[in-house]
Amino acid sequence: MQIADRLNSFSEPQTLKMAKLGRELRAKGINIVDLSLGEPDFITPKHIRDAAVVAMDKGYTKYTPVVGIPELREAICAKLKRDNHLEYTIEEVMVSTGAKQCLANAILSLVNPGDEVLIPTPYWVTYSALVELAEGIVSYLPCGIETDFKLTPAQLEAAITPKTKLFIFSSPCNPTGSVYTKEELVNLAQVFEKHPQVAIISDEIYEYINYNGKHESIAQFASLKDRTIVINGFSKGFAMTGWRLGYMAAPKFIIQACDKLQAQFTSGTNSIAQRAAVLALTSDLQPTYEMVAAFKERKEYFIEALRSIDGIKINDPAGAFYAFPDVSSFFGKTDGTTTIQNDDDLSMYLLHQAHVSTVCGSAFGSNSCIRLSFATSMENLKEAVARIRTALGKLY
Repeated sequence: MQIADRLNSFSEPQTLKMAKLGRELRAKGINIVDLSLGEPDFITPKHIRDAAVVAMDKGYTKYTPVVGIPELREAICAKLKRDNHLEYTIEEVMVSTGAKQCLANAILSLVNPGDEVLIPTPYWVTYSALVELAEGIVSYLPCGIETDFKLTPAQLEAAITPKTKLFIFSSPCNPTGSVYTKEELVNLAQVFEKHPQVAIISDEIYEYINYNGKHESIAQFASLKDRTIVINGFSKGFAMTGWRLGYMAAPKFIIQACDKLQAQFTSGTNSIAQRAAVLALTSDLQPTYEMVAAFKERKEYFIEALRSIDGIKINDPAGAFYAFPDVSSFFGKTDGTTTIQNDDDLSMYLLHQAHVSTVCGSAFGSNSCIRLSFATSMENLKEAVARIRTALGKLY
């Protein structure tokens, strides 16, 4: 028997690979500081956990509608209006088993074999894998640290072709932490207005983790709303990673297509998680704000600490919880035993010599960088910086 060819079109996510390697070393008794996974180190707020218990006690343990329970979809509509000034009906909202499934639903519902999909890089690893699974063709739009890893209107205009079907981006961005301002989105929107055949997926899963101001969604522009798919969820802003709960807001015909697709994959997502999520969206967001304040404190320490290491070049992330330093100055250097040829070599060197797990930037479409998550304790970050500084200091 042979595995289907479609699985050869993409690889295991590097984020999961590095986390797995870290666990293997830890099982051997090695003290690993894990900066590879993007998972808040906070437990889900108590009032949300309590809501799940109440849901179970009340018997909310049955199958749910594929698109999600009406109460949660209504809460999502209210949230979108409250936080983003976006008007959606529950027929334009769908709940899935994580934002990743929302992305899969949308991409598989829109992309035909041979369709071109534009993805600015750096980008989250799953975008391209899902496009390849749909047999689409990815066109990468490289964005460097000199533009804070953000796409310019000129780049976008030059990249769109008659075959372009879809554009996918995130703000705040994983892995760079870059956040598009309203003015920057206005400028991109003016380009999209010239190309009505291009749909837009706006991944806004890090919406609440924003350090510099109000979150801005590209769906706010009336000229684009009827072809924009907003992806969001509960994992980052509510520390609900294991609950596996995401949602999308999109034109009704796209929701109907995703409903049809999801019905064959998973049907409705976890009934208990959905009940708890209603409370998460409609109750006080103070626990989220306190978590974000902690991330901001860690960010301010971590970015400056990394910047103080000779050879590291880094932007100041305005959102999410990642550092994405340019480490290309270390390429070609050696500690006398290991020679660093690229970002993957450096990431593995830090894992085995500093016992700090990171993710190579090439996994995100930028081979001059590595990604480090600061969604961990200040104690871990200080230990990681000390280890990284010592390990990089040995390269010559």
